[in-house]
Amino acid sequence: MNSTMLQGAQDRLAEYFVRNFIVVALGITINLINGIFVFIFFRSSIFYNDPRYILYIHLVINDMLMVFITVILFVMAYAWSNVPVPFCILLLIIASTTHKNTPLTLAGMAIERYIAICKPLHHSQICTVRRTYILISLIWGVGVIPAFTDLVVFSIVSSISIFTKGVLCSSANIYSTTYHTLISTCTHGIYTSAVWLILVFTYVKVLVAAKRATSDKSSAKKAQNTILLHGIQLLLCMLSYITPLIDRIYVPLIPSEQKKIAFFHYLLTNMAPRLLSPLIYGVRDKHMYKQVKGLFTCKIFIVKVKASK
Repeated sequence: MNSTMLQGAQDRLAEYFVRNFIVVALGITINLINGIFVFIFFRSSIFYNDPRYILYIHLVINDMLMVFITVILFVMAYAWSNVPVPFCILLLIIASTTHKNTPLTLAGMAIERYIAICKPLHHSQICTVRRTYILISLIWGVGVIPAFTDLVVFSIVSSISIFTKGVLCSSANIYSTTYHTLISTCTHGIYTSAVWLILVFTYVKVLVAAKRATSDKSSAKKAQNTILLHGIQLLLCMLSYITPLIDRIYVPLIPSEQKKIAFFHYLLTNMAPRLLSPLIYGVRDKHMYKQVKGLFTCKIFIVKVKASK
């Protein structure tokens, strides 16, 4: 019996190691890919003087931070079951804010494309670098509101001594009251509805502009496709909103597979969208793609030269 229990414990440890290895490896891979685009952005004034690319790189850096924090939270769920509450709350605030920032940034990128196509004469006056950074500041301000609201409610309903204790760090564990559930449902609904309204509005306007265009139909068509891709990216991000519903359906049916379901949800709703972001926007953009291609071509050439010597 002891050997059976020991074997079971070893199997669980091996399974936990594999899950954490996959998550950490994916996190490093995603941030390395995104880091390439950040490096390219800051090496050329073509990018950091263009509001479109500034918003794009903000999306990339935001996703890098989100991946970094969520990987830490994922690993700590297995390796550290007694995390100090203040440190845990800090991580949850960053994770929540970066998660909210993604759809808000997509909405900002869609608005910029709408102005570029539908109001081209006013684009340079409206979409300046300074106003773009102001918009990014507003995105962070709006994105952090739900996290601070959760913290305020947690402080009210919990005793002050909770801040001196250690807990298993997860949003479901810390923010487990009915108030938090209600607040989370309302904020998800408001944020998602607002972003979808912006995307649908800008897509329809650009679609109309594309049909009316007589000279520059290709630009309008490209902007239309870009906004459509924003919608696809938003759908991927919204998968995290339906995971609680999936949990309620499947976990009671197969309670022994709860951790596997949570692992699958994490990969699908946190990792997959962040892996697709640079590929959807960075590689698709001809200027960014040219810089990426030039960077790797140069690296390969240097390696070949060194090898020949």
